[in-house]
Amino acid sequence: MSQTPKQSAERPVPTSADVARLAGVSRATVSYVLNNATAVRISEPTRRRVRAAAEELGYVPHAAARSLRAGHTRTVLLPTAQLPAGPLYSRFSHELQWALRRLEYTVVQHGSLGLDGDEAARAWAELRPVAVVALGDVALTPHGVGVLKRSGAKAVITLGQRRVEGAHCLIMDQREIGACAVGHLLQRGRRAIGVVLPKEPGHACFAEPRLEGAHGAAAKAGAGVRIEPLPLSYEEESAAALAARCRAHGLDAVYAYNDEYAMLLMRALQDEGVDVPRQTAVVGADDLLLGRLLRPRLSTVRIDLVTGRRLAELVDRAVRSPGTPLDLHALMSARAVPRDSS
Repeated sequence: MSQTPKQSAERPVPTSADVARLAGVSRATVSYVLNNATAVRISEPTRRRVRAAAEELGYVPHAAARSLRAGHTRTVLLPTAQLPAGPLYSRFSHELQWALRRLEYTVVQHGSLGLDGDEAARAWAELRPVAVVALGDVALTPHGVGVLKRSGAKAVITLGQRRVEGAHCLIMDQREIGACAVGHLLQRGRRAIGVVLPKEPGHACFAEPRLEGAHGAAAKAGAGVRIEPLPLSYEEESAAALAARCRAHGLDAVYAYNDEYAMLLMRALQDEGVDVPRQTAVVGADDLLLGRLLRPRLSTVRIDLVTGRRLAELVDRAVRSPGTPLDLHALMSARAVPRDSS
């Protein structure tokens, strides 16, 4: 019994030449249409014909080949960061990614946890991004910035507490949040203020500067103001133990790291028999809707970030003009929102 030769199930990868033949145009025209080139005038019927041929064949441009021709990629690398993924920063990140896509960049998120600054820079450079937007928990160095730029990155942008030589540094000064919260409590006559510091990993890069800002606001107020750090796990048992400690230490106010920790501790204080705000005022941060639904309604610090769209435009400007300083350095501001809990 004869055997039929096994047919390959794999179809050949379509090329731009295949698209050109099917559409009845040149390969150059295919390239212009699919890369959205504006320097050459191509009629709309021709554009539709090329796109229809590419869709029929399942053709997509080869990013690596296109990058070799252009001398750089259109990839913006966003390293994953060990940061608390609250709604405020999640919304900011999503806006940034959508805006970069609309500007025709390819957004790649890179798992960088566990890498130090120079290790991270070398790993990012392997992907030859045109830009890197790095949050502040990866401690980039001037050497790392140089590695990225020698690999073809036109812009390295850091978002954090400190400046890095060679990079565009956009400052997110978390100290302002702590100072704003404590300043509000001082205005309400509070003088013994606890500052909640989450025990969970990944919060220190925000929590420690906020504590520093709280100390700064207390120092400006002069003698008689006490700031006490209060480590807290996001657990009911930990909150109950801390509520008892607040009473024993005579704290008349607490600024919690964010609204979630504030709500957790406020309930524990109430369970302990502490009157909020008469005996102990409570202030959070982030201005979550749930905080407004509690009784008493939670006082908070509202954090205003620039939009992700605005940052995407800055990235695009830095890529197009690498030597031009960015005109925006402060990414956020903070203001107290007094409610019933303080």
